[in-house]
Amino acid sequence: MIAEVHHRTATVDGLDVFYREAGDPEAPAVVLLHGFPTSSHMFRHLIPALADRYHVIAPDHIGFGQSAMPGLPDFPYTFEALTDVTSGLLRQLGVDRFALYVQDYGAPIGWRLALQAPDRITAIITQNGNAYEEGFVKAFWDGLFAYAQAPGPGTEAPVRGALTPEITRWQYVNGVPAPTLVSPDSWVHDQALLDRPGNDEIQLKLFRDYPTNVDLYPQVHQYFRDSQVPLLAVWGANDEIFGPAGAEAFAQDLPDAEIHLIDSGHFALESHLGTITGHIRDFLARVLA
Repeated sequence: MIAEVHHRTATVDGLDVFYREAGDPEAPAVVLLHGFPTSSHMFRHLIPALADRYHVIAPDHIGFGQSAMPGLPDFPYTFEALTDVTSGLLRQLGVDRFALYVQDYGAPIGWRLALQAPDRITAIITQNGNAYEEGFVKAFWDGLFAYAQAPGPGTEAPVRGALTPEITRWQYVNGVPAPTLVSPDSWVHDQALLDRPGNDEIQLKLFRDYPTNVDLYPQVHQYFRDSQVPLLAVWGANDEIFGPAGAEAFAQDLPDAEIHLIDSGHFALESHLGTITGHIRDFLARVLA
């Protein structure tokens, strides 16, 4: 039987937050946090694959997907602010303890949730969701960090390339041995949302805020060491944004971390849904038992 997935909107701090939800609310909760430039749309197939055993919730961050997109004067667009909205949604839904699935931007939001209330986190699944400097692929990140350090016309032009259809498509198909497994709907959907008037300035603001995530890494590593939270890293090994060293680095602070490198890219769910779902179900069945 295929699980029913509900598409809902809640109001958090006066903002509409869209989220997908499936499964028994009394079951262990799993919160899925998406990355750039996508939305909870990236979890459209994973949610029903987990909902028979878990209460699955996947929100769209503010400025992404179907959630509100206030202009820059009306919302700060920092990772701290995105975390506060996510935390507010979970409180409103009565989700007190939960496992996290983080990818890309979802990772620094997830790490902040964990630092706010470590006891709420039952397990972590990271799919190309970085927590160590070893994971940064220089060819991709040098330009972004240069822009964040010194915003201006000269540094902004290169990072604007990340908002183009060519790079959105590249994020999906690069590193995938069989690109025909990746539906074009994925990058077409994301690009349509990126192209909304004013969204470019929102994304640039988040690019400028990204170094705050790296500054947080020492605290995140201490959280890992103190909590020894069960962690599964299931990683697209061919990702040229967050490389496989980022997955292997979790073992520095979590010796029992389970690390699986998948022959795929940044959005590995698109090509290896079955493999990743299998790892997740096996992992959660053991650590949440």
